Amino acid sequence: MPLKFRSTGEASGQDDQREATRELLKKVRKIEIHTKRMVTDLFSGEYHSSFRGQGMEFDEVREYQAGDDIRFIDWNVTARTGVPFIKKFREEREMTVLLAVDASPSLRFGSGAQTKAEQAAEIAAVLAFSAIANQDKVGCLFFTDQVEHHILPKKGRAHVLRIIRELLGFRPAGRGTNLAGALEHIVRTQKRRAVVFVLSDFLTEAPDFEHALSLCARKHDTIAVQLADRREEIPVGAGLIRLADAETGEERWVDSDTRAWAEHVRTHAAAFEKDISAVLRRCATDRIKLVAGQAFMLELGQFFRRRARKLVWA
Repeated sequence: MPLKFRSTGEASGQDDQREATRELLKKVRKIEIHTKRMVTDLFSGEYHSSFRGQGMEFDEVREYQAGDDIRFIDWNVTARTGVPFIKKFREEREMTVLLAVDASPSLRFGSGAQTKAEQAAEIAAVLAFSAIANQDKVGCLFFTDQVEHHILPKKGRAHVLRIIRELLGFRPAGRGTNLAGALEHIVRTQKRRAVVFVLSDFLTEAPDFEHALSLCARKHDTIAVQLADRREEIPVGAGLIRLADAETGEERWVDSDTRAWAEHVRTHAAAFEKDISAVLRRCATDRIKLVAGQAFMLELGQFFRRRARKLVWA
């Protein structure tokens, strides 16, 4: 039998790949332990009460009582028994949760201990584990200037771990951001009403996504999870620095110590905040704004509690 030889370079490449796989699995396990503890300790109850089910399903029949709605009388049972009975319904609790995750290069920015992309992965994991704890289906869609990858909604821990592996290891082909295209894809492909979390910094070179967002919000319960970095809003003096646009590659030198630069950063951040707030308000889309590197569980918990109160009063 002839001997088979393998080059040193080939062996080294396979070893590197195995090591990378082991490191990815360690990260997946770490984020699973960390986020499942968050879900259990903080707001599994708030999640459960924050969203309506998909509709009403038949539960049982009982005898008619004064004040009951006569539209729900079960005439078949009433005719058989000679006593009026009404149908009782209960809310169908199972939901579909879709995580639309921005995978564009601008999410890789982080001035602190965490990039926006890393925080997006952690938030998505919390939402995914909350969904399966509530017996909901969860899916995930990655987008840049194109729809990169769509994981169809399913239940179960193994499915959520697959989503987390993709969140941590996904390498997109596109470099820009087309939020409108991603939202239009969701409207076309997600036939049943779903809870859609859009995790993005909403920094897009195609800012006219309002129409697509409005359509998505009318069909689905849509929540914008805006990811930000404090250096995008608060200027820092660091002398002469070279800035590069992560998506276009355009570079420019700026003197970050000047008053003009500080004013430019503040003005741009304020204008962006005003614009995005107005768009989300017109589209009836709730927003959670989170800053990379900062604890986010308090904000998420407060958001779910506010939604639960709104549903009680609706």
